[in-house]
Amino acid sequence: MACAKFSKWNSLPAHPTMTFPARTLALPDRGALIAQARHAWLHGTAPAAAAAAPLAPWIARSWQRCLAAGRTPDQRVVFDAVDRSAQRQAKERHAPLLGAARPVIERLSRAIAGTRYFAMLTDARGRVIDVGPVSGQDDRATRDIARVGVDLSERAVGTTAIGAALAEQSAVWLHRGEHFFDDTSVYTCAGAPLFDPQGRCAGMLDLTGVNVVERPELQHLAEHSARAIQNAWLRSLPCALLLQFNWPGSLAALEAGVDGDGLLCLDADGQVLGANTIARQLLPLPPHGRAAAPDLFAVPTSLLFDAAARHPTPAEVPLWSGLRLHVRALRRDGRATAGTAPLARLRDVQASLIEQAVREARGNVAEAARALGVSRATVYRKLSAGTGKR
Repeated sequence: MACAKFSKWNSLPAHPTMTFPARTLALPDRGALIAQARHAWLHGTAPAAAAAAPLAPWIARSWQRCLAAGRTPDQRVVFDAVDRSAQRQAKERHAPLLGAARPVIERLSRAIAGTRYFAMLTDARGRVIDVGPVSGQDDRATRDIARVGVDLSERAVGTTAIGAALAEQSAVWLHRGEHFFDDTSVYTCAGAPLFDPQGRCAGMLDLTGVNVVERPELQHLAEHSARAIQNAWLRSLPCALLLQFNWPGSLAALEAGVDGDGLLCLDADGQVLGANTIARQLLPLPPHGRAAAPDLFAVPTSLLFDAAARHPTPAEVPLWSGLRLHVRALRRDGRATAGTAPLARLRDVQASLIEQAVREARGNVAEAARALGVSRATVYRKLSAGTGKR
């Protein structure tokens, strides 16, 4: 009964007479600070003025690139006309990314529905390949950019969250006058880059509003949603084994999602087919080259496949560096794994690693324990267990 009472609060509609006026904290006037920085940087005033009105370094770098290209803030911005053929080609060329992104953008659009921001997806060149719902906005500034195929790169329209996220390959927040051109100063946007399963920048996710209240928290939402898109893309690969991993004690529950965990896709031979950004931070994966599970994990690849029989129970797996990760394995090729044999085999591998460390230490248990990062008692216990089984 308590659960039934509680459930009605899970998704309450707003009262028909209830309104939510925009509220902001009493912060320094960002618009005035941006205008001061803009005058100092773009109109050649003294360096002291620039120091008094600093810019984020990535904005300064973008403005400098625009100036070096001979652009001036008062130049008119012309947004590319887009024909149906270009729209169709963009969708066909980026079908895997679009398939992974659409469910995420649907959820994201619900989250921002009351803010007058909308979502866009671009390719690695800054061309729009998808646009989320644009509710209640029919102004020229929205129509200019909310179109599949339009070029919103820095080369075409100066400093934007799109160009900056692609250039810096990190999440950004950009408010009105921080854009380079006067024509684009009506926009406020957050952006986060998207990486394909091989770790290459494939595009970016953008949240934009026209003449809207500044909402810097949308930068986090863009970054969070970009990770979800990358993970969905990775999980769509036709791999034999999917590994979810993190440091011991940090692995998310299976039902809680994996946005903060490393994901690694392996083929039947243990070759890495793809990895998400977190995996590339936790494992010594080459930037874009080939890698195999035996190069990463200090256990036979067969044990990683066998561990899927214990799914969703994670196993502690050593790396060649001496570090350890908690790993949850899931078979993706439909082949059955059964029985409790993997438990025994994992214990055997632990004992084998300890015996090897003792041999390399020439029988010095204390030295072997230090190399393994465990206590001497653990080494003795594992050695005794291994001897007892023989």
